Amino acid sequence: MELNDKAQIDTSQVDDLRGSSGGGGGLGGGGLGGLPLPTGRGGWLGLIVAVLATVIGGGTFGYQALTEDGAPADQQALAARCAQADKLRKLDCRNTLYVNSVQDYWRDALPQRLGKPYQPAKTNFFSGAVRTGCGNADAGVGPFYCPADRNVYIDLTFYRTLADQLGAPGEFAQPYVIAHEYGHHVQTLLGTEAQMRRAQQRDPGNANRYSVKLELQADCYAGAWAHHATGTDDQRGVPLFSKITDADIQEGLDTAARIGDDAIQQKMGGRVNESAFTHGSSADRQRWFRTGYDTGDPTRCDTFAAA
Repeated sequence: MELNDKAQIDTSQVDDLRGSSGGGGGLGGGGLGGLPLPTGRGGWLGLIVAVLATVIGGGTFGYQALTEDGAPADQQALAARCAQADKLRKLDCRNTLYVNSVQDYWRDALPQRLGKPYQPAKTNFFSGAVRTGCGNADAGVGPFYCPADRNVYIDLTFYRTLADQLGAPGEFAQPYVIAHEYGHHVQTLLGTEAQMRRAQQRDPGNANRYSVKLELQADCYAGAWAHHATGTDDQRGVPLFSKITDADIQEGLDTAARIGDDAIQQKMGGRVNESAFTHGSSADRQRWFRTGYDTGDPTRCDTFAAA
């Protein structure tokens, strides 16, 4: 994967909340996968949240976050950092560029392919804990999207856990994470997320099955973005990506495999229990990401109609 160092990074699409305080608590929304949100399902889901809360930030709240090179984070500082010549060496700037790319793709793809106007969503970088329209959360929930305020949230130290604890160290894992969460934003704009919640209420016995379909569709949408990523531009029309290789896509597939429900259950020392899946198996997550990437067509991402 090669990013274009001539591209301008639009930091207005990100709110840098690192160093602000928040509180733990229940949260509803779309998470990345084997890092489910604490929606009260209990069992191994709650255990994963507890373990990751310890791994990321020690389960503490409101500590001062440091950026990758040790500089304190704030909004003006982020803009300044992402205007420097070495901006692409900085984790927060690279992730802001990924946000720019994903939103540039959907700005055209959503109206052209799915018939709805795109409404931008902010990504919030936070540290330790954060207050959202869906409630309070700590870093243990992993990256997530909140339908209530239509924002994406991520503690960037999550990528250490993804690499060190879950075995997905590839660089392309990061834009895959961002693209998956914006897939949930697209679902909110289309009304898919609300329809899924109503289906869960009507048919609570199949609530997990509906959740899996929602998550697999977000994976497929991430794949569709990846297909078109080299065609996304900054505000001046300068390409954001110079190249995405087959090896990059394989890193995305490897990440999907590592965060499948079955892989997480096994990693936590339990047996595979398909009835407890909320995000899909490793094989299904790979298959739907690949469907989006191979076709480049978000209309091919109807996981709800698939068997």
